[in-house]
Amino acid sequence: MADHSAKHLIIGGGIIGCSIAYHLAKRGEKDVVLLEKAALTEGATWHAAGLVGQLRSSRNTTRMLKRSVEMYDGLEAETGLSCDWKKTGSLRLAASDDRMLENRRLATMARSFGLEMNIVSPDEAQALFPYIDTAGLKGAAYIPSDGHVDPAGLCQSIAAGARQHGAQLKQGIKVLDFTLVKGRITEVLTSEGTYEAETITLATGMWSREIGAKLGLMIPACAVEHQYIVTEPIPGFPDGLPTLRDPDRLVYYKPDAGGRLVIGGYEDDTRAFGDNGIPGDFVRQLLPENLDRFEPLATNAALVTPILNEVGIRTVINGPIPYSADGDFVMGPVPDIDNLMLATGFLYGIAAGGGAGEMIAEWLTDGRPSLDLWPLDNRRFGPHHGTRAFMYPRAVEHYAHHYKMRYPGAEAEAARGLRLSPLYQRLKENGAVYGSKNGWERPLWFAPKGVEPVDQLDFKNPGWKQFAAQEHKAVRTGVTLTDQSSFAKFELIGSGALAAIQRMAVSNMDRPVGTVIYTQLCNENGGIEADLTITRLAENLFYIVTGAGFGTHDADWIRRNLAKAGDDTVHLVEVTSGRAVINIAGPKAREVLAQVCENDVSNAAFPFATCRDIIIGAAPVRAIRIGYVGELGWELHIPCEFALHVYDLLRAAGERHDIRDIGYRAIDSLRLEKGYLYWSSDITPDYTPIEAGLGFRVHLKSGGEFIGRDVLSLQKASGPERKLCCFVTDQNLPLYGGEAILLDGRLVSLATSAGFGVTVGQSIIYGYLDAEHWPRTDFELEVFGERHAVTRTDAPLYDPDNLRLKS
Repeated sequence: MADHSAKHLIIGGGIIGCSIAYHLAKRGEKDVVLLEKAALTEGATWHAAGLVGQLRSSRNTTRMLKRSVEMYDGLEAETGLSCDWKKTGSLRLAASDDRMLENRRLATMARSFGLEMNIVSPDEAQALFPYIDTAGLKGAAYIPSDGHVDPAGLCQSIAAGARQHGAQLKQGIKVLDFTLVKGRITEVLTSEGTYEAETITLATGMWSREIGAKLGLMIPACAVEHQYIVTEPIPGFPDGLPTLRDPDRLVYYKPDAGGRLVIGGYEDDTRAFGDNGIPGDFVRQLLPENLDRFEPLATNAALVTPILNEVGIRTVINGPIPYSADGDFVMGPVPDIDNLMLATGFLYGIAAGGGAGEMIAEWLTDGRPSLDLWPLDNRRFGPHHGTRAFMYPRAVEHYAHHYKMRYPGAEAEAARGLRLSPLYQRLKENGAVYGSKNGWERPLWFAPKGVEPVDQLDFKNPGWKQFAAQEHKAVRTGVTLTDQSSFAKFELIGSGALAAIQRMAVSNMDRPVGTVIYTQLCNENGGIEADLTITRLAENLFYIVTGAGFGTHDADWIRRNLAKAGDDTVHLVEVTSGRAVINIAGPKAREVLAQVCENDVSNAAFPFATCRDIIIGAAPVRAIRIGYVGELGWELHIPCEFALHVYDLLRAAGERHDIRDIGYRAIDSLRLEKGYLYWSSDITPDYTPIEAGLGFRVHLKSGGEFIGRDVLSLQKASGPERKLCCFVTDQNLPLYGGEAILLDGRLVSLATSAGFGVTVGQSIIYGYLDAEHWPRTDFELEVFGERHAVTRTDAPLYDPDNLRLKS
């Protein structure tokens, strides 16, 4: 029996851990215990700069950070401890035309996220922050509800609130090891003895990788060095200065106590910290200052604020800050350990602390947070993300690009070439411009002969668009090949496989062997947790295919529900690496496939939404007649060793039809025309299949008692209160998703997906509308700060009867 027990055990006493304890206790949870090996704040929290900004690229991440601000607004009154929270706003300068475009895009995103952000002139920015030199400035963006805070004071105030609500915060207790039994932590071994708990949360910051290793995990969280300076007092320093970011000069500013400025930035050559283990206890320690590395930032800062040439430097801080394999937070459940939660990798933990603690508390008590946090979900990572070879080079690169211009579609360059399709080299020779998804190299578009195969990025007119448009047209008029080997693939097998998948899927899964079923897996609220194609290969064998980035998440969802059902006769086995996938699509696809295939591929012999084992050349192929582009086509799932053989045969057979390769950017415009949806943007756990227009996949009569049935049944009977709608304009607008949708000047939605439909010749936008707005068709879309008329219309826009697809 353990020496101590808790309902919720939190490991780590920085701002994230204290916030989790606070929110759990405030929600009425009993036996909330936090363990900190030293004293509260003494990891990275105490030396954080303390800027609190809210706008991020994800709506729900922004909403989470807004909750932080709401919490900080009332914290001192609640706890009696001051944290020096100053809600003075933030400025983001623009010293180039492209940076000003970026600011306008951010302002549009902020509007769609419900956050006030205003574009201001150089003189207006200077009025807010008088030390700015306006020479060369194009303007700035101003968020009035941002601010800054004393990080250590904030953490202590949150900790006081946690104690007031009944949580125990124990300091000076080290976690030594764990006992793991059948996918559950049964004991936590500490310097104070053993603990047992219903839930364990790692809020261990830069120590997460080392702590995780004790459980056999490679947690993709790490640390890098970050420097800032504190100036001497500046005479006449005004009260109420906002924080300031100048991304063109890679620097930020925070007003500090005593009339000083905190100035930091993000340089190219920071160092990873702890990549070979964190030295000693590393409690309330800093690293040696490196002024040579900071000097370019100091030079830039003196250009922005010349007063720095007149004041001295009081302090140089060089401390390790948490980071992750993709520069964003690592939150959520851990696959295969059913009572472990992660809350780590917080680059901007002070800004996120209040909201992140609330989300984790909801996750622990309700099974999911009230906001879908897929961009932050631990299950977006694969096994390679936590390795030294991947995580540290990628973290250093992300750090260097924190303020640098990143055009839509920009790809990381570090730690590339990890997961390669058998077709990789052949496609590279054919002009493939590669991007990376979950470690896979995937063709984004193909450069024709004479065009350098380098991605051509821009806000308004990226060079790649003309070539992706040519690929789009080839799908609609001829025949194309797409390498989709990166699909995550699984087999569900066992005597109870049919019953198990029927409990999870909203569609009737008891279909004949060889049937391909497009379906959704929903939670109890009807929200879409996974969007899949499932092929019945045998009586109790199902082949599951999902997106390259969703495999870890979807597999975890399935396995957790198998465990809840207590069915140990069913097993989910990943088979991703066993088969390459070539998609052949277009009106001439059947003609090309028939030339190289020994089997009959006519519509009578091989109908839509079926699977057949066929022979192509000398290769055994699992052919699935389904697709994502709205044309006749097959997914050819091929044993990897045969993939190049099959590809070469198809290319040769298609030469007289001008067969060509296409990439994922063409796929995106094709699927928008056909109204095919993308999980994580158009459909998420926040939305149901009924709301998304996928009610035809919800089989109430034949689908059995599946998860979420009650909610979906009610929605089908009474109708949803919101639904996914399609909007169009004849203008070719630069769209990337996240744009604000307006009605009579009021924000009513945001674009979940958007782009240009080459075949229909229109910009296409999808977004959810409440029922009260359905009668209207005359809307506006805000793009880079400018408003454009758009019309709500019925989807799909392309080939509504889809005769070629099903013939």
